[in-house]
Order: sequence, then C-alpha cells, then structure tokens
Amino acid sequence: MLGSGFIARFYASSLHAQRRKDSICTVYSRNIRNAKRFADDYHLPHFTDDMELAISHPDVEVVLISLPNHLHEMAVEACARAKKHVLCTKPLGRTAAEAKKMLQMVEDSGIFGGYLEDLCYTPKFLKSVESIQSGAIGRVLWTKSREAHPGPHSDWFWDKEKSGGGAIIDLGCHCVEIGRGFIGKNIRPVEVMCWSATQVHPIEAEDHAIGLVKYANGAISQFEVSWNFRGGMDLRDEVMGTEGTIWINGFLRTGFEMFSTGKGGYVAEKAESNSGWLFPVGDEAHELGYPNMFTDMFEAIETGRKPLESFYDGYIVNAILDAAFLSASTKNWEPVVIDDWRGDEIAESGEKFTSYNEQYYLIKEEILPNGDISLILKDKKTGEIVKQNRK
Repeated sequence: MLGSGFIARFYASSLHAQRRKDSICTVYSRNIRNAKRFADDYHLPHFTDDMELAISHPDVEVVLISLPNHLHEMAVEACARAKKHVLCTKPLGRTAAEAKKMLQMVEDSGIFGGYLEDLCYTPKFLKSVESIQSGAIGRVLWTKSREAHPGPHSDWFWDKEKSGGGAIIDLGCHCVEIGRGFIGKNIRPVEVMCWSATQVHPIEAEDHAIGLVKYANGAISQFEVSWNFRGGMDLRDEVMGTEGTIWINGFLRTGFEMFSTGKGGYVAEKAESNSGWLFPVGDEAHELGYPNMFTDMFEAIETGRKPLESFYDGYIVNAILDAAFLSASTKNWEPVVIDDWRGDEIAESGEKFTSYNEQYYLIKEEILPNGDISLILKDKKTGEIVKQNRK
C-alpha cells in the first residue's frame, strides 16, 4: 500500500474483509510515524518511508497507489520498473497527457493496470448497468450524475498544482465514468460544455461545476459536482431511456435514519455532524463499491482478463475532464481529444423513431381515464400529426 491516509484506510478495511485471501504485507508513507500507525492498525508485518523499498519487497505482488494526484505518475513508473501489477486510485492523472504516460508505462512493461473507480462498482450501479444492457429502459438518451459534499479531507486536494484542479478533478472523474458506464464505454465522447466557479473557498481551483458531455450516438451525460454542499455527501444518478428511467440515491439518504444528541462518534464519510437527525450507512465500504472493485481487480489478475475499470478508462476520463476545464475557460463546446481511441468508430444515429405501422410513426401512446387508448401518430410521408383513440 502506497499511502496511509483516508482512502488507504478504506482500501485496507475492504481488502482484509472481502475475499479473505488477500492481505497487505507492507505500507509506505512519506511520514514514518504514519506508516507505523497504519501497520499497527492493520497488523502488517512491514512498513517503510522508502517507496522503492516497498514496491520491490519480495512478498509484494500488487501495488495499490493511494497517494496524492501529483505522485501517481512517479509511483506507476516505479511499479513498471519493478514489474509489479498496479492499482491506482482515481483520478489516474491530473491531465490526459499524464494519464496517457501511465497507461503507456503499464502496457510497455506488461503489467496489470487497474483503475480504482469505486463508484462504478456500487451494487446499485452494477444492477443499473445490467438492466440497461438487458434493454430494460431502451436506448439511453440522457444521464445525470451528481456528487456534492463539503470538500475533501486532505490539504493537498485544495492545492490546484498538486491535485490538478478542484471539484471537477476530484468528483467529476466519478460522474464522468458513471455516465460512460450507462451510455456504453464503446461509444466515443465527442465534446464538452462546462461551467465552473469558485464560490466559497479561498482557493485557485473551482469548488462547483456543471458539465455536459456529448457522445457520438447523440446521448448526453450531465455531471454536477460541488465542494459547497452542506449536510453530508450527496451521490445521485439518473438515466433516461426510450423505454424507462432509473433513479439512484447512492449515499445521502440511506434508508437508515437516527437521531442523536451528539454523544456518538463517526457517522459516515463527509457527515458534517454527529448530532440531530443522521443518516448512517450500514456497510459503508460496500455501499461505495470497494469490495466489488477489489474482487474484480484480483480476479482479473488471476484469470488474465481485463478489469471493468482499467488504466485506459482512467485515460479517457482525464481526456473528458481536460475538455471540461477548457470549456469552463472558453465558455464554448470543446472537443474531447483522444489520441488512442479503442471503441467504436461509427456509432448509430441518435435519431431513431418508433414505427406504428407502414404509414405512421408512433409519437405517444397512453391510457385515458375512460379506458380508451390514445395514439398520437405522424404520417411518414406527409408529416401530418393525427390522434386516434381505441376502445
């Protein structure tokens, strides 16, 4: 484990609880006291403040990068030199160029590169994607993913140079990949329109942003991200299809409600208070996707298959976010620049209409209060719109 902070602890708790055959053998931290505390807490046999030593340890088969964003590239390079499989926390890079270098390092060295995008492994997301792929909601037209909370835990994330941005790089990476998952990761993202602002915090980066990602098949994916939301962590997703709709509330309202005067301790990630009406999470790591994510990663390594989230996915996410940052500056739609696109080159048109019969397209069908079926139809040749009622 490279890193001993907040996300490293989530990862460690998940790793030691899920498959029951994976374990962390050593932890690296730039602060040796933090490394020792982490090792003591998780009963690890080794700890160090030397990254190279941790990676090259003979018992290490896979390296988990849980470091600040500006250290990802250096850590991946060290893993590539040591020929050790690597899993990297989100975002993969601060920019697409940085992510592309890491992807190239992994592929050139022949090691496994897994992108730790946990929110694409939540039970609700996986079930939703399965439903979409089975055709349950028809053709996906529009998606929306929202993540908002009072801001990150670590000081480095508020530093634009170290993090690569603000709420867009921190939360937008989740939302963009969720949208790709719903629409289909083989469909090329083509352009982005984004608004961002620094509304509350005295930082150089944005603390609030809204963006639209347009895909080659006509689908639109919307992301909403903020470090200014008060009241916990708001994770919500929506999908609109030609035959149905999906709504997901991922975290804030969990179905578990509790009132407290404040005598207790930790409630949930990003919870701002431990008093009043609270919304605890029964199994926080599972609700956030960590156990499913690591099971997929390690089974992929063992069987030689690709994981659901790879370094290539991390690169595409960074390419979309690059366009978002540029659009926020220019106020224009900006193209998504992808040097190495591996999906479909030609997407089906988004202009698909339902035929009612040889003469008409079906615009709308509904049951009226009297039990009749109302049909709104359009003549394919003349364009005339007519209404027909059936008993």
